[in-house]
Amino acid sequence: MLNQFRNYLGPNRFNALILLLIISGVGSIIFTLVPGEGAVAAQTLLLLFFILGTAVIFGSRLSVDQRWRALAIAAPAVGLVILAILYEQLRLIFLGGAVGWLAVGMLTFGRARAPMQYQQAIKAMRKSRYKEAVDAMNELIKAEPNEPNHYRFRANLLTLWGKLDRARRDYQTMLTLGQDQPNVLTEAYDGLSGLEMQVGRWDAALDAAQKAYELMPDAWVTAYNLGLIYDRIEQPPDALMYLTPDLLRQVPESRHRLLIALYRARAFGRQGDLTQAQDELVRLQKERKGLKDWERIMESDQAEMLRISFADDVQLAAELMADHSLDRLLVGTEAS
Repeated sequence: MLNQFRNYLGPNRFNALILLLIISGVGSIIFTLVPGEGAVAAQTLLLLFFILGTAVIFGSRLSVDQRWRALAIAAPAVGLVILAILYEQLRLIFLGGAVGWLAVGMLTFGRARAPMQYQQAIKAMRKSRYKEAVDAMNELIKAEPNEPNHYRFRANLLTLWGKLDRARRDYQTMLTLGQDQPNVLTEAYDGLSGLEMQVGRWDAALDAAQKAYELMPDAWVTAYNLGLIYDRIEQPPDALMYLTPDLLRQVPESRHRLLIALYRARAFGRQGDLTQAQDELVRLQKERKGLKDWERIMESDQAEMLRISFADDVQLAAELMADHSLDRLLVGTEAS
């Protein structure tokens, strides 16, 4: 959770928040040793300094629209908390008012509706009308050209449409816009890695996946993508280095655990370690729900790119589950 919080804020904001906490905390401890009302006043100022500094740090992380909504929700509540600190006799009244305003503010400003263009794009995407979906996002991007998430969603649409060069440009735009946002950079590098895999540019795919992993080494998806690429380029030691048993315990969805078990079994098979490969086959047998999920996904009209990338893996996993034998896996590794 701490790593996710650090990645959300970015290293500079996270370090600033820690520094702010240290300065205000140490200062407050020092003033507890000083008698008199002046020390209490100083501690009060330090608390206000921490509250306002924290608000500035988190506010700088938000987009312009999110920042105004957060300000509308938080500013009155923070003001009431400050009054509660300054006026001890009315503290309960002010704190109650702060809590009440937060509830009202969340109801009034907190429900950010998706822009109309997103709704139009999703509706068109479900009917495989990709040009119409992309046109809707083009309109939104013209209005909000500095929002990375718009480019990410349009890149997804362009990928479904098969316009990989245009999707690649959108991911590169995300890299420019998200310089101080590790989560945005990671999504962009992951997207680029997936595009390069689809066209067989394995060196470029590996480079992008490694950059994503360096940004978020504790996010299971970055290790998963690296393991997938090393499986494809037949480097079993590297695949096993990233696709670890510990990673399997972190992955929430059965369909991803299914493929990890398959890739681990194939890596051990390529190394001639049939005992470990058989152990992974036992693990794979436990992910029948994942196999059903994949089979349902593959039937979707929007799954063409997934079918290209994973249909053979899903088919092999189904065959291994059916006959409980390594024979088909070993045939695949020998053929490779």
